[in-house]
Amino acid sequence: MDSPLSAVDAASASPKPLKKGFVTTLMEATALRTPSFKEDTYFVSHLKPSEKKALQILRDKIATAHSSAEDNDDNSTLTIWGIPLLPLAGGDDRSDVVLLKFLRARDFRVADAHAMLEKCLQWRREFGAERLVEEEDEELKGFKELEGIVAFMHGCDREGRPVCYNAYGVFRDKEMYERVFGDDEKLKRFLRWRVQVLERGIKLLNFKPGGVNSIIQVTDLKDMPKRELRVASNQILSLFQDNYPEMVARKIFINVPWYFSVLYSMFSPFLTQRTKSKFVICKQGNVAETLYKFVRPEDIPVQYGGLSRPGDLENGPPKPASEFTVKGGEKVNIQIEGIEVNATIAWDIVVGGWDLEYSAEFIPTAEGSYTIAVEKPRRVGPSEEAIHNSYTSREAGKLVLSVDNSASRRKKVAAYRYIVRKCTTF
Repeated sequence: MDSPLSAVDAASASPKPLKKGFVTTLMEATALRTPSFKEDTYFVSHLKPSEKKALQILRDKIATAHSSAEDNDDNSTLTIWGIPLLPLAGGDDRSDVVLLKFLRARDFRVADAHAMLEKCLQWRREFGAERLVEEEDEELKGFKELEGIVAFMHGCDREGRPVCYNAYGVFRDKEMYERVFGDDEKLKRFLRWRVQVLERGIKLLNFKPGGVNSIIQVTDLKDMPKRELRVASNQILSLFQDNYPEMVARKIFINVPWYFSVLYSMFSPFLTQRTKSKFVICKQGNVAETLYKFVRPEDIPVQYGGLSRPGDLENGPPKPASEFTVKGGEKVNIQIEGIEVNATIAWDIVVGGWDLEYSAEFIPTAEGSYTIAVEKPRRVGPSEEAIHNSYTSREAGKLVLSVDNSASRRKKVAAYRYIVRKCTTF
């Protein structure tokens, strides 16, 4: 048996609204009020006449620039991310997607877009960017401990775009910082590894009009050592801006300290509307609530309020989760009914920012049977990850998962999923 939510019981209260402090008000004011970013579809038919003309001129400039090159007699060998920039007769709409990225990054100024593309191609040759994904780089094996922690691709957003997570709080440890950034050579190796992570994400794109043509970037600012990482951050930013145009559809900053929003409000007037529309700024405590807007809970790592644990995505798409909210002053009971004798039910449940009471009990169908406390009521702290548990029934009945938010005035997002089988394993 595998069914949706059978019943949700809620007892709600009407608490008085909390007064907002100066910092909260400032953060809300600097949070994005701009229209949400709408990614280009990359259909040539949707372009303005001037943009179509720019695309054709750029094609011609590339053909002219490379027609006399000795190693490019066959123009189809001129590629980037495995896509020919000058396809053979019949065309390749993927090349148009790539060229439009460079054009849009330079506001359709053809000369500037062409110069950017040429520099990018040269950098990729010198940096060996293509080989980073296709071959196992011996120098980068030492970064194994950073995978899944500092920078990693994990799942997709609600529109199918790959999501890249970045978190540099681990480098507040001086020993770790020295081991990774201690000198110029170490920094160069780190940059190669960081490019490798991004290239793996780009391999997941299809570069088709109307398709998945960009990634989502989530940056965790919690405990990030600002001064120590300034050089590395600047180099990463510069490298990505120069060589990966229009590859990020949305930049989500989470666990944002108050001073970040102050800086954003200062520099916001100097950012283009298009750039600002890609930003999402989330203060500490609102991580899950923010991420749920863009990514399904089953695709979000457990450390960010989701249900996905390391390795979960290796065996195919995750089992979908049901989402719900727990209002301030409310207790929610999730009832999973129809459990048969000797059936095993396994479940995952998470509440963003927890800090509430949770319990699970099995209620037999037969009259006179006793309710079984599967998980006794306990306070779940704000930093705890998703709960995973299972129970094998000895008689027919239902499982009730309870989350009690009575002591809080704040609404919280939550998700759960379960599966029932007549066996003893999940």
